[in-house]
Amino acid sequence: MSASHDEQGNNAGHSPLGRPVTYCDTYAPDLLFPISRQPKRDEIGVRGEDLPFVGEDLWNAYELSWLDPRGKPVVAIGSFRVPAQSARLIESKSLKLYLNSFNQERFESVDVVRAIVTRDLAGACGLPVAVEIQPLDLRPLRDIGYPDGELLDTLDIDIDTYQPTADFLGVDRSVEQRTEVLYSHLLKSNCLVTGQPDWGMVVIRYTGHPIGREGLLRYIVSFRRHNEFHEQCVERIFCDILRRCTPEHLQVWARYTRRGGLDINPYRSTHGLPAPGNVFEIRQ
Repeated sequence: MSASHDEQGNNAGHSPLGRPVTYCDTYAPDLLFPISRQPKRDEIGVRGEDLPFVGEDLWNAYELSWLDPRGKPVVAIGSFRVPAQSARLIESKSLKLYLNSFNQERFESVDVVRAIVTRDLAGACGLPVAVEIQPLDLRPLRDIGYPDGELLDTLDIDIDTYQPTADFLGVDRSVEQRTEVLYSHLLKSNCLVTGQPDWGMVVIRYTGHPIGREGLLRYIVSFRRHNEFHEQCVERIFCDILRRCTPEHLQVWARYTRRGGLDINPYRSTHGLPAPGNVFEIRQ
């Protein structure tokens, strides 16, 4: 019998990441490995259910297939929206293995597959998960674009710090508040378990006194040698900006490049702001 969600959730080192595993092509929901969000939230001073943000982890899955009732393969892409308020995140390799377990199973319809995935992901993370599955014969389209804001990456500055340093963040309180979008393609962090690089674009939308551009870029680049999951990095960025810059409203989201047929795109926001759409970064 597999460990309970609570038992698994406290030790990312027990996940299938970085371990040889046997490929399973028949439905196996026990492959999902949830990880408690709370230990990493404790590190950034976020405790209990009174979170300083709302949001979601948007997953896009590109290696999703099963058999129809006559044994003919169906291929599809999926998107899964895991609430940030859930007690657990889902470890990425376990999700890949779980989705691969559909490969040789026969299902009556797309709706049946969607219902099964919805049930299993909700059970793993602890809250309802929005699931969309689009077979490729329906010709789904990808929306690729750039944020409507200011790119920081062309700033001509020296950088020599590659561990998260919130001291770089600051605002000019002599200037009136404004609403603006700042973004960078230079976000890189490393997997908490394997140390393998994770590449992404990060977008900051805020209303408040203007955030210093050079300091913000130095801060983003300072994650370059930091080991943390995607979701944890975005929560750390959100909390650091919220505390250091005290904006009236704040949104932070990241679009990470795919690994193992999955990309993960965490979004965190103060209350009352609309979430960004599923617009793909050019490297996705």
